[in-house]
Amino acid sequence: MDVVYAAERPSIAKLLGDYIKQDVSPEDIDVAENPAETGSFLIGWRFRRYMLSPAGRIHDFPAPSGQ
Repeated sequence: MDVVYAAERPSIAKLLGDYIKQDVSPEDIDVAENPAETGSFLIGWRFRRYMLSPAGRIHDFPAPSGQ
């Protein structure tokens, strides 16, 4: 894992926890660059996937139609 992702993991876990309204441990998430959008990240947690946008918003991935 890239050092930048490791440094940001606690912040990303906090954002994801706020989004799903559940505690998320930084060790429990997988983070990768989203090749489809510069500055965004794909997050894997349990059997679900999410996207962190460059604006700092979490969305289900893939996003529902129309979003």
